[in-house]
Amino acid sequence: MEFERIPTVPTADEVLDRSFRRAAAKMRKKANKDRANEEFVRAVSSAVHDRLVHVIQSFPVFEAQPPFYRDTVEALFGIERLRMALGNVGWAAMHTKRMGFEHGGRRIRRAEDTAAMRKRAVARIASIVHQIDRDLRFLNDARNVLRKLPDVRDDEFTVVIAGYPNVGKSSFIRQVSSAAPEVASYPFTTKGVIVGHRYEGRHRIQFLDTPGLLNRPEEERNAIEEQAISAIVHTADLILFILDPSEYCGYPIEDQYRLLSIIEKMAEVPMIVVDNKADITSTGDRPAMSTATGEGVEGMLDLIRSQYREPSPAPAQCAPDEETEDGTTIEGRETGLRLP
Repeated sequence: MEFERIPTVPTADEVLDRSFRRAAAKMRKKANKDRANEEFVRAVSSAVHDRLVHVIQSFPVFEAQPPFYRDTVEALFGIERLRMALGNVGWAAMHTKRMGFEHGGRRIRRAEDTAAMRKRAVARIASIVHQIDRDLRFLNDARNVLRKLPDVRDDEFTVVIAGYPNVGKSSFIRQVSSAAPEVASYPFTTKGVIVGHRYEGRHRIQFLDTPGLLNRPEEERNAIEEQAISAIVHTADLILFILDPSEYCGYPIEDQYRLLSIIEKMAEVPMIVVDNKADITSTGDRPAMSTATGEGVEGMLDLIRSQYREPSPAPAQCAPDEETEDGTTIEGRETGLRLP
């Protein structure tokens, strides 16, 4: 998963401190003070530029991600807000580089007081970088969340487990997944996502559960929850909707049916509806199981196996060019900048 490889995004002060240290080391190698001041400005601007471009390049192009991750990023932070932050970083990188060209060349050589010119140039560079400190901090906050997203593979047959909390979704995944399922938490709500896998011969089935996302009627659901549901549905090759007719989950069966109706309207893949907690009660209108006793779980697996098919290859995604606020193009994040 690309998000796992995003490194820590430095603050403005961290960018400047590291750049100043690198520039000071180069400055000490110059015997001529005027040349040393010139070299310091060039070294600072180059180091800041390179560090900021590295920040831009470390983020994947969000529009090129699979639908699950694209919708997840949109729900968590807003893709446009992230693009704007990266664009602002690109703007700062461009202008610090320009400062190096302007003040690290003829202007500083012709100055009567090269030390004073050096200080003014460095102050302007620092001012530019500090203007994007909020963007850098925002990107680092996003990085800390995105790198913990579950690894949802679009090349594996995926069964999305839907239903209200406490109906037995996680218990089912733990029973049918080989070994312990992966558990990854991220702040759609205070709960987490569970990804479990099961091997069927050469094939691996991926189970995906979203506790805490579907815990209110549609009219009370906020935009983030709606987008989260959409993101999960995009991954499904099969949906297993679990009902708790005993209502021990704490939610009336009428609300559970309402959620079922919503998911049915959104789904474009086969759906299996099952009653859980058959050891307590069952409607008799559909398949039933009990994750507490194991009754009916193997039969449910047989139904899932009967729906298995090889996932279709994901269509190739082209990474669109991005623009900073001043029109600078970030072409696939490969170069980050184009100086005029």
